[in-house]
Amino acid sequence: MKIIADDKIPFLKGVLEPFASVAYLPGNQINREKAVEADVLIIRTRTKCEGLLLDNTPVRFIATATIGFDHIDTEYCEKRNIKWSSAPGCNSASVQQYMAAALLKISCDFKISLKDTTIGIIGVGNVGSKVETLAKILGMNVLLNDPPRARREGQTNFVGLEEVLSKSDIITLHVPLNAGGEDKTYHLFGDEVFKKIKKGSWLINSARGEVVETGPLKKALRSGKLAGAILDVWDHEPHIDLDLMSKAFIATPHIAGYSIDGKANGTAMVVNSLSQYFNLPLKNWYPVNIPLPPSPRISIDCRGKSVPEIIREAVFHTYNIVEDSRKLQLSPSDFEKLRGDYPVRREFPAFTINLNEGIPEIYTILRDLGFMVE
Repeated sequence: MKIIADDKIPFLKGVLEPFASVAYLPGNQINREKAVEADVLIIRTRTKCEGLLLDNTPVRFIATATIGFDHIDTEYCEKRNIKWSSAPGCNSASVQQYMAAALLKISCDFKISLKDTTIGIIGVGNVGSKVETLAKILGMNVLLNDPPRARREGQTNFVGLEEVLSKSDIITLHVPLNAGGEDKTYHLFGDEVFKKIKKGSWLINSARGEVVETGPLKKALRSGKLAGAILDVWDHEPHIDLDLMSKAFIATPHIAGYSIDGKANGTAMVVNSLSQYFNLPLKNWYPVNIPLPPSPRISIDCRGKSVPEIIREAVFHTYNIVEDSRKLQLSPSDFEKLRGDYPVRREFPAFTINLNEGIPEIYTILRDLGFMVE
């Protein structure tokens, strides 16, 4: 069996070699010329698996180590009996960490109390549900918009898009990219939506760049209709709009889900789906020796500090969102390199916090976020 794998998928090298011939390539070099030699493709979002790549090749299994699969023409695959799999939810806790840093940075720099703030979450799947949990831990008022879930479960827990737009101080997007149909999300946020959005609100997009139309977004930022935007995803990645980047409060290179924990989860899901399909003895495989964070212990002196200040100190110790933004702003042409060489980022459960004179409330909040607290 011949496997071609994206060389940026961590923990994969050496795992499948006992059972197959494995070649590792950059995602944008996995092309038709390579696919004609492959039975299996293991990819990320940078490899577009469609007829142009797959026609008249022996490929019979595609696994993407990502939660999204809009880069796979699933209809084409199903018609040609090509099995495909993704890694739903693998990096949801990583995006939750990114969102915690983003919300706390807005709160800190603009003197906004999150407890007095309404957040609208558009898309409440694996990631959006984690963001909902985070927002409630931080004491925010939460509005949920997810039409597919509302149709399945009833409207009780959900509101319409117009209510989210008119009432939310912060709107965050966690939808898949759907090019058409009842739940189309391509350019979901365009001129008409920005006209209805609450003046002075914030937009956070860590879903897909194509969900938000670039021109109208820049117009909303320029006019003050939006107070600001935090953008992790962009139309036409990696060739991003530099004017939009300069207007964003935080601009990062599609790394919200790039914790090493999320990557380990994605790789494990790829290996397990491959193992199940080809009956390999790798069921329930998971990477060993995931690197520790540089400083896994956090000591916080709580004297004289408010609860939000303590939460910020803990979260910012685990993840420096400003540094990720600074790197992209300094060198936007290095978009892919910044992703490919992304440093180790561990999620909250990898850290142990020692609190000096902390009140019971802060112990509860930090534990609810996932930290180990002494």
